[in-house]
Amino acid sequence: MAIAGVAAFVSDRLETAGRDREDVALAAAGDALAFERLYRAHLPRIHGLVRRMAGPKDAEEITQDVFVRAWQKLGTFRGDAAFSTWLHRLAVNVVIERFRSAATRRLKLVDDGVVMESLPSRTERPDRRLQLDAALEHLPDGARQIFVLHDVEGYKHEEIATLLAISSGTSKAQLHRARMLLREALNR
Repeated sequence: MAIAGVAAFVSDRLETAGRDREDVALAAAGDALAFERLYRAHLPRIHGLVRRMAGPKDAEEITQDVFVRAWQKLGTFRGDAAFSTWLHRLAVNVVIERFRSAATRRLKLVDDGVVMESLPSRTERPDRRLQLDAALEHLPDGARQIFVLHDVEGYKHEEIATLLAISSGTSKAQLHRARMLLREALNR
């Protein structure tokens, strides 16, 4: 039974990749309906990624920026990887670009003591996943980005350092900080 489930999953993934390939070719040629199908198919995953990295306040706007950028850059998609992989990387880059502004850069390492007070306590969120999502939203921007890139998306510290134009030591320190803040918030 488990083998049949795996086979069905693989078959579904291959079918989706085939549909994506067709829609990418059509959309790159200017077919707006094909791009809309791509948008609808990939919106939930991209929005979730953006929300985890940037927080809920800007998630809608940044998600739309990702898809606008995807429409503009669709001609550069070579098909070496799956469209979903290309779009995921594009989304990460859009979020990172957003955080490279001078004002946001200054906020990355700020620890004014308000962070811990703003994290929700266990009694406010009985469901652990919702509690983790809420705690992530209250992390400082730099710590949240690095936590999501490393612990959720699986990037290595060297890759994060390159993406964010920081040292790998800063990445490690921010990850440690994020984990400590999350641990404290989840243990309340």
